[in-house]
Amino acid sequence: MEYKAPIESYSGVVREITIGKGEKALKIGGENILPFHFFDEGSLPNPPIFALEVWDMEPTDWPEWVLEPFNDVVSDPAKWARKCQELGANTVSLSLISTDPAEKDTPAREAAALTKKVAEAIGIPLIVYGSGDDKKDAEVLPQVAEVCDGMNLLIGPVLKENYEVVGKAILNHGHSAIAQTPLDINLLKELNVKLCKFFPADRIVIDPLSSALGYGIEYSFSLMERVKQIGVIVKDGMTQMPMIANLGGECWKTKQAKESKEQGLLWEGITALSFLLAGANILILRHPESLKLVKETIGGEIWQK
Repeated sequence: MEYKAPIESYSGVVREITIGKGEKALKIGGENILPFHFFDEGSLPNPPIFALEVWDMEPTDWPEWVLEPFNDVVSDPAKWARKCQELGANTVSLSLISTDPAEKDTPAREAAALTKKVAEAIGIPLIVYGSGDDKKDAEVLPQVAEVCDGMNLLIGPVLKENYEVVGKAILNHGHSAIAQTPLDINLLKELNVKLCKFFPADRIVIDPLSSALGYGIEYSFSLMERVKQIGVIVKDGMTQMPMIANLGGECWKTKQAKESKEQGLLWEGITALSFLLAGANILILRHPESLKLVKETIGGEIWQK
């Protein structure tokens, strides 16, 4: 008797979100199958996209082999971003690290002006992350949203401590939001419920936080997998948003990655592949060789099926 593998069909659909404007625009999400389940009924209309990370200040603690591809541009974020595009990134992720009060405490208006300069310098969408300090981000991110009005950036993190002020600014100026919670499905849904009271659900991307290979990745993977399954199988509207995995920084601060370029590339590459399997729609990496490695591993043909 011939064996026929069971074919699943799900009624839940991840919301499709557009980031960027005009020719820069990219779509993410839209799938009604689980990650890499191309044998099931359904489709993944928009393949995952990859970002390379840029800082608004010159990093002082990155391993030398991470900075090596960008040595000639690392002092100029706009040139750095253009280099990322040349090296194959679908998007650029600008981290406003210098705005952190523990760093340079860069004023909000200055950070916003730099963000606009970077956004205008590239031909691909821009993702913007604040420093993670909820109080300073509540000053910086609304300024970024205003100065870059109508450019449809993907801005975050939107946190439970500042979601109203940051979320409303992002919405009023035509951008999309990254809702971030600390590896907890209940907190994730709670923030999305609050945010969706005034913010369109089809302009929200979930950031559940990402760990590096061997440093709690099982917890991150399980949570992301659960978010995707609940959205697609159970049709929970508060988990039917695309997910972003900001993993580069977590990988390159590990002991292994600092000791060896080869170990670092594999650490970042395997972590990225793991989160693709968990259901991430956007992945943020640091090294262009890791980016190339992951793209070659997953291939391009399967996404057309």
